[in-house]
Amino acid sequence: MRSKEELAGVTKLGNQNVKYEYRHPNINTLETFEHKHPDVECLVAWKAPEFTSLCPKTGQPDFATIYIDYVPDKLCIESKSLKLYLFSYRNHGDFHEDVVCMIMKDVVKKIDPLWCRVTGDFYPRGGISINPVAVYSRPDYRVPEYIEKLLPLHRNNRKG
Repeated sequence: MRSKEELAGVTKLGNQNVKYEYRHPNINTLETFEHKHPDVECLVAWKAPEFTSLCPKTGQPDFATIYIDYVPDKLCIESKSLKLYLFSYRNHGDFHEDVVCMIMKDVVKKIDPLWCRVTGDFYPRGGISINPVAVYSRPDYRVPEYIEKLLPLHRNNRKG
């Protein structure tokens, strides 16, 4: 079990007074905790099936499933803070490609993972769906083959 000192930076989890932000995304919404097993190569795979943002030209909502996959080094992202962060895109207008790149850059800036991939599986608009992917890898890190094989299986088996 983690000590209170280890969890001092995690303020949103379990806090009933946290309000959803309807403004633009803010990296400071993301909270982290120590990855206690740096000797284990761990794939963290998130799925956010209720993601929404706005089209920057029409203001119409864009719906997507956002996948965030990363191999942590020293820090991990706390899940409720990630939910609040992603929710803040609800009133943010940007193209799909920009949204995915912004999320990936914020994750990388916040936790400095060994590797990170963010995929946006956006619902079709006008008969075309857009599925941008943003990838980051440290120059000295080689993505293990098992990650490449595991991700499609992992995505197909995730509920939500």
